[in-house]
Amino acid sequence: MNRRHHAVPVHQAAEEAPTLARLAQLARESAERLKAIEPCIPAPLRTSVRPGPIDGTTWCLLVDSSAAAAKLRQLLPVLQARLISSGWQVTAIRLKLGSHKA
Repeated sequence: MNRRHHAVPVHQAAEEAPTLARLAQLARESAERLKAIEPCIPAPLRTSVRPGPIDGTTWCLLVDSSAAAAKLRQLLPVLQARLISSGWQVTAIRLKLGSHKA
């Protein structure tokens, strides 16, 4: 039997597999949330923050340094209020230290 394997674009594979589709949707939503709160984050800190996982009503932001996390921690009530006013149901925002280097 001669089987040919065809390359499938990631977005097509995600659409055809329910688990991947859900992960792709959560990744898009996380990026949209970050875009919604960016104006509330001081410009010098914006490059230190990346969207993280969504777990129910808790959202995680990935931050590249403890100094940036400390500054963001002070802004969490403002960021959460911004998300809620934009229509997202967010009861908590967690900060997780990570690295931008891949």
